[in-house]
Amino acid sequence: MARAIEKVLENFFLSRANIIFRLRLTRLILIDAPLLQAAMKYKERVIEIKSGSPLLPSEARTGSKGIYLLPNLLTTGALFCGFYAVLSGFSGKYELAGIAIFVALFFDGLDGRVARLTNTESDFGRQYDSLSDMVSFGIAPAVVSYGWGLGTLGKFGFAAAFVYSSCAALRLARYNVQAERSGSNDFIGLPSPVAAALVAGLVWSTHALTMSFELVILGMLVTVTAGLLMVSNFKYPGFKEIDFRGKVPFFVIFSVVMGFVVISIDPARILFAIAVIFSTYAPLKILYLSAKRRLMHSEGQ
Repeated sequence: MARAIEKVLENFFLSRANIIFRLRLTRLILIDAPLLQAAMKYKERVIEIKSGSPLLPSEARTGSKGIYLLPNLLTTGALFCGFYAVLSGFSGKYELAGIAIFVALFFDGLDGRVARLTNTESDFGRQYDSLSDMVSFGIAPAVVSYGWGLGTLGKFGFAAAFVYSSCAALRLARYNVQAERSGSNDFIGLPSPVAAALVAGLVWSTHALTMSFELVILGMLVTVTAGLLMVSNFKYPGFKEIDFRGKVPFFVIFSVVMGFVVISIDPARILFAIAVIFSTYAPLKILYLSAKRRLMHSEGQ
């Protein structure tokens, strides 16, 4: 009898999530102890629902047993490359450090898309990817650029490296919050992988040059600018609408092959140039639209 009453109360709480827990404690004690425990459990659930953050079932709250292998394996590859870049920067191997950051960028571009294509997205994967991005695209570029030349500027070089790293952390935190609320495919602020490509591309393409004061100043400006662009409100295309499972014209595949051929000619400088073009796309677009509006306004007068 007590179990039947408990089942009725459970269904009532789940379907309506209202004020059934207003039953007085004395009445519940008269029924049964298990029923009292069930009522108190669903009382907490209703309170959470009313506060706007309903409790999840216990299995969802604690997380499912196990994680998806393939996307998290790719994220681990990105994390490994970021860690390797940091160690290479400490050892003065700046070419290897730059290459490692670009390889981390490749893995980072794959893990999310693979998760969506294979329907293996998870909260664990999103958090793991964010932490991996902080190491590979937040810490590693700052450490490498500081060892490459910013360290010779003393406190100014330290400040530039810290500005970049802290902006990367803020960028990732803002993205994690906005990703749950916005359905837009655009990025608000420069994506951290592209910012890392800016810094790593400069280091990689100039590692063999004789270090000069002008080159170090250029590195500081690029590092600080990349950091500030990450926390800006410029909109950058996310390319999330591309359907990798659909068919494409032959010309698209041919263009991709030619793109690899062009990059192979001088990977460091060409990848750095691509990062510069993408980074300046949003600010230049804003300037162009603003100038166009002013021109139309002046012609209207």
